[in-house]
Amino acid sequence: VQLQASGGGLVQAGGSLRLSCAASGRTFSSGVMAWFRQAPGKEREFVAAIRGTDSNTYYRESVKGRFTTSTDNAKNTVYLQMNNLQPTDTAVYVCAARTSAVVHFTKGGYRYWGQGTQVTVSS
Repeated sequence: VQLQASGGGLVQAGGSLRLSCAASGRTFSSGVMAWFRQAPGKEREFVAAIRGTDSNTYYRESVKGRFTTSTDNAKNTVYLQMNNLQPTDTAVYVCAARTSAVVHFTKGGYRYWGQGTQVTVSS
């Protein structure tokens, strides 16, 4: 199983980026795909998740209203649309997945991980 994230980059505050994470080797349409991020010197933190069975989405409080996660089951891909980015959003963003439909908000709940993509927001 591989998760390949892409779409990171450098953007000014207030700008937007769209991250993608393509899964190969198995489908997660009945499980959960999630995004975490890790800033230098900080713990990896939950950002967003989407459950494949009902497309319910979950977000950390600080990104609600700015970030949107979605999936394309035909492409086995999850997206993270990030709007109104702020310098505090600067981090390596990593996608994760689990085959169970139970949503977890900590990194320990996910078995499969991608390699991460850097997002840098300048002020």
